[in-house]
Formats: sequence, C-alpha cells, structure tokens
Amino acid sequence: MSNKVWKLNKYCQLLALSAALACLPYAAQAADAQFNDALRAANSGNIALLQQYQYAMQNDALGYYPEYWILNSSLASQPADQIAGFAQRYPQSAMAEKLAADYVEEKVKQADFAAAQPLLQYVSNPDQAETCAVAQVRASSGDPLVYAEFKDVWLTTNAQPESCTGLGRMMLSSPLLTEQDRQQRLWGQLRAGQSGLAIATAQSIKMNLSLAQLNSIQANPMNYLWAAPKATPEDHAYLIYALGRLADSDLNSAMASARRAAEGAPADVQRALYRTVGYIGGTTVMKNNFSREVLQFLDASYGLPFSPEEAEIYARQAIRFSAWESLIRAIDGMSVTQRQEDRWQYWLARASEQRSDGASKRAAQAIFKRLAQGDDYHNLLAKDHVGQSYSSLPGNTQPDNADAQRLSQDIHFSRAFALRNVNAPDSYINREWNWAVRQAYLKQDDGLLLAAAKRATDMGWYDRAIYAADRTVSKHNYSLRYAMPHQPYVVSHSQNAGIDPAWAYGLMRQESRFVSNARSHVGAGGLMQIMPDTAKLVARQMGESYNPAALSDMNTNIRYGTFYLSMIQRQLSSSPVLATAGYNAGPNRARRWQPDDQGIAADQYAESIPLTETRDYVKHVMTNAAHYGVLLGQGAQSIGKRMQTIPMRNAQ
Repeated sequence: MSNKVWKLNKYCQLLALSAALACLPYAAQAADAQFNDALRAANSGNIALLQQYQYAMQNDALGYYPEYWILNSSLASQPADQIAGFAQRYPQSAMAEKLAADYVEEKVKQADFAAAQPLLQYVSNPDQAETCAVAQVRASSGDPLVYAEFKDVWLTTNAQPESCTGLGRMMLSSPLLTEQDRQQRLWGQLRAGQSGLAIATAQSIKMNLSLAQLNSIQANPMNYLWAAPKATPEDHAYLIYALGRLADSDLNSAMASARRAAEGAPADVQRALYRTVGYIGGTTVMKNNFSREVLQFLDASYGLPFSPEEAEIYARQAIRFSAWESLIRAIDGMSVTQRQEDRWQYWLARASEQRSDGASKRAAQAIFKRLAQGDDYHNLLAKDHVGQSYSSLPGNTQPDNADAQRLSQDIHFSRAFALRNVNAPDSYINREWNWAVRQAYLKQDDGLLLAAAKRATDMGWYDRAIYAADRTVSKHNYSLRYAMPHQPYVVSHSQNAGIDPAWAYGLMRQESRFVSNARSHVGAGGLMQIMPDTAKLVARQMGESYNPAALSDMNTNIRYGTFYLSMIQRQLSSSPVLATAGYNAGPNRARRWQPDDQGIAADQYAESIPLTETRDYVKHVMTNAAHYGVLLGQGAQSIGKRMQTIPMRNAQ
C-alpha cells in the first residue's frame, strides 16, 4: 500500500470515529470515557471500530484496552510474539498478565506447549487453572520440579479445572513418581468412583482394570462385596471401588460391611478400605451428620500416606470429637507447608496441651505465645490461651503527602480510579484495583496502599479500601481496614435489637464489605445481604408491610439485618457463634451441627462446620467483631467472650 493511500485510509477511519463520537455528549468524549464505547464495540465483535478506538485512546490511562480486546478476540490463533509484544509495551500491567495467562491456557488446550513457553515469564499471578496450565508447559520442557510441586493436584479427587486434570495425566509418565505414588492416586480415584481416570492410573503400574467390571460393581456394590475375591491387586482395586460406591449411597451399610470386606486382604489394602469409609463419611456430613465411627475408621487407616484433603478431613473429625491423639496423628500426616499454617499450629497446641506430660504442655504454650503475636482468628484464640487481652490496635498510620503524590502518579491505581469514574463493569475495575494493590504489596509499599485506601474510603468505596488496607506489611491503619460507615444507624439498631454493634459490624463487613447495592448469586441484597424471604419474615415480626424496594434503603437494611440476627441468636441458645453460622447457612443447619451428647468448645464447633464457606465465615466474623470492639471503645477484647461453649442440640 502506498503512503498516500495509507494516509487516506487513516483519515477516513478518523472521520468515521469522529462521526460516531459526535453523537455523544461532550463529557463522554473526554479521555477515558471512551472506554465503555470501546467495550461495546468489543462485545459486538466490531474489530474495525476497536482499531479506531485504539488510535484515539492511545495516550489515555485506559488506552491499552482496545488492543487487548482485539488480541483477545482471536486469542488461540495469535502468534506468541503478538502477545509478548503487548506484554512488553505494557509491562507488569493487569491486562498484559491476564492476556499472557489466557494465551498459555489456550495453547495448552491445543497441546501447543512450544508456543506457550515464551509467555510464561509474563504470568505472575495465575489462578488455579492457569497455574496448572503453566505447570504443563514446564513439564513438557522437562522441568522435574513440577512433579514434586504438584502432588496435591496428583492426589486431588475433588473437581478440578481441566488444566489440572491434564497435568495429572502428564504426571503419569514421570519416572519420578514411585509405584506407591501411583497406588495412592489409584486408590483415591477408585474411592471417588472415577473409573476412567483409575483405569489410566492402573495401566501405569501394569494393572488391567475392566470398565465393564467397574460398571457391574457400581450397579450393585453390596452384592459384589459379599463374595469379592481378594487374591490380586486387581481384586483389591475392585474391592476399594465397591466399598466406595456403597459408602457414597449408604454410609451406614458401608461402615457395617467394611471390616468384613477387609478380612483376608493385605494390611495396606485393609487401611485403604478403612480410609475409603472414613474419608467419604467425613466429606458427607451434610448428608449423614457427624459420626464417631467415621473417626474410628480414619484412625484404623493410619499408616497409609495422607493426601492434603484426607489429612484435613481426619483433623476436623478428630477436633469434632475431642480426639486429641487422633488430631496429633492427622497433623503429623500433613505436608510440612500445611502443618505450618497458623490453623494447624493452633490445633497442634490445643491437642498437645491435653497431654499429661509437662513437655507437651510447655510445647503447647510456646506455640500459643508465638501465634499470639498476630491478630487474625487463630492468633486471637491463642491470645486467650496465654492470658493476653486485645485492647489496642497495631497502628493508625496515616498516609503522608508524598504517598498521596505517588498514588496520583501510579498507573495501576490510575486505571482503577479511571474505570470507576466511568462506571465500567466491576470485573474490570476490581481486576485493575487488585492488581495495583498486589504490585504495591510486593514492593512492601505500605504508604501507597494506605494512600489508596484513604482515597477510596473518602469516596465511599469501602470494599476496595479494605482490600488495600488489609495488605499492609508493617504500617497499618485499622480505621481504614475496619471501616465503620453509617455508625449511628448500626449502633442504634443493634442496641434496639439487643445485640453487640461490634458483632453487627463484623458480620456486615464479611457480608458486603459495605457495598450498599451488593447482590449475591442467590438474591441476597444490601449491606447485610438479606434474602427476600427473610425480609418478609422480619417485616411480619416487626408488624410492618413488606416492600421489596425498602431493602435497598441503607437504614431499613441495617434495621432488618440486626433484628434478624437477634432473632436467630435467641433461637440458637443465645450463642453468637451459632447465630453467625445460622445467618450464613440457615438456623436449621447451625442447630443440626450442634453436638448430640455433650457441649463442645466453640472453636471446635467452628472448625468442624462441614461447609467451607460457613466455616470461614464464622471465623472472619468473630475476628472482625474483636477488632470492631476495640474501635468502638468497648475495652479489652477477648474472642473467647463471644465464643462460649456450644450446648447440646436439645439443651435450652
């Protein structure tokens, strides 16, 4: 193309873009306001218009988006150098990292590992699926460390991204994985009913399993168990599969059949059979309730290596039944990294202090003292064990003018603020904000994080302010980290409902991060994330007519939420822990998880909650409440004061 023709084409493109923009209000023509117009062009697949926006926005903070959308529209067919070029033009940026990570995923799906290889250097914050895709590329190039790093993927039988399943298949060919590694994977897959994966794993240790036989067993596992042969490794595999299928459909029958099924089998196969019943029983508490017999089967399986998920199930069952020696064994079976988590260090200390010897008690106190230095959930629990109250916040550092100046010059935060100013979709805003926070955190730039949190708080953008303030390393501001908007309403409505305002704030922070228009995927809304049916119930209890629009009103949402929290607390033995669990999962579930025979400590109840979301929710709300207690001037805080013993289900 001649230079004259190229200039004419470019002039025509600019005329077309000018004509399109001329129809918009003047304010929308300002720099970053073109983002939403370009996004509409991207969503409609209008590449020609995107190219025009790319030219028009090239000097804007958000100017890389049109080019990103163009490349992303045909990502799988792009040459690697195009993606690398984008990453080099916009180094260490949110969308360059995302584009590179998505490209690696696409190329791994095509098994084109060579094309993905040059992009690995630009992937610095991968999610689980992207992590496994990167690992596949590394494995394809002969990196032996992959197989040691991803044992959790190798042994996981829960649902995983396809890239992780694919990584597991690649690992089958590694000479670094022993026959014991392969047998552990096989038995886990058989227990989970993953017949296709199990057949492939079995083949890697020269064991031939029949899909027809597995299907026959699945149709009637009890019938197979009555007369199952136990002579060969294949027989043992079918036996584990049969007991797993029976436990999945009828746990009580499986527990009744397990010891008979184990008779005459080798010791390690017996343990695998007991692990099968114990693991399935431990992961189906929602359906089958808690059972001490499940713990006994996990105890009987001790001696086989534990996968990370198996060790956690064993530990939680032991915690539920105060089986302290079992808990010590479960923690001992964890990986070094897993065992060093604050959670498991706390429970190791809880178990060790139950022993009668002085050395164990001293070891427990040493762990508690070390943990008591922090201020998260297990740290606050540890403070109680060493008699420390929590009365002053770690700091109230304010960002200075230099921090504010650096914030205004930071391209990552500038993009996030620009996107919010033009009401871009939350997915884009949050990605840029979270990326900006991560870059500051990696540099341990607490001043920049606090400046960002302060500016966001001043804008009423509390969720992102909390996200930034939460990640400071040495300089902290807990007034930013634990925001208290609408304080007169929260305090007065809490007091009217007879509940602690610090607890109400702790729950609200966890529910919505103070986003007043927050909506959950199940329809809960507002600051306290109230379900419509719950709001109808509360309105009726308060003698009011229900108006759906009222839930969007901040005052009504807080009033209804605090009333409901008070109501379910009265229903649940006046326990804040039970009421918190009930607020998240429903009061009937919280009650169902109470013990049958005797009360248990609240930390044991919380740790053994079978729903991960609710388990974490209770911990966060109790932690938040302690911090808000200090901020509200309630004096020295003890998390234990809110976590009294959980009574038996039928106790009043």
